Amino acid sequence: MEIIKVVGFAFAAVFIYLLLKDKKSDVAFYVLVVAGILIFMYMIGQLGEVINFIDDIASKANINTVYIEIVFKILAIAYITSFCSEICKDAGASTIASKVEFSGKIMILALAIPILMAVLDSILQIM
Repeated sequence: MEIIKVVGFAFAAVFIYLLLKDKKSDVAFYVLVVAGILIFMYMIGQLGEVINFIDDIASKANINTVYIEIVFKILAIAYITSFCSEICKDAGASTIASKVEFSGKIMILALAIPILMAVLDSILQIM
């Protein structure tokens, strides 16, 4: 199982972090950042399989691919925002973390407008 690899790597990174935290806090922080980036990069490969599956289902259901692309962009913004926010919080910059989260929410809202308009158009056609 893939999650065992991720969890094992995460535990190793946390162990190294705990060893370095008191003596070399700057290096310990970089261990966390590099570990987070490596886990993120590893999971991007796994995400490709999910994207292909959803694309197949969307094409079989005759769903406009524009909407699927928007949903993928929204998911990407949410995950990247969360990842960046957690790194900022780990660094002690919770103020910046909250601004990153706010920015991500605004970007998601802006991307969701075409989907909301399509839903409203569908509702108006039914009425």
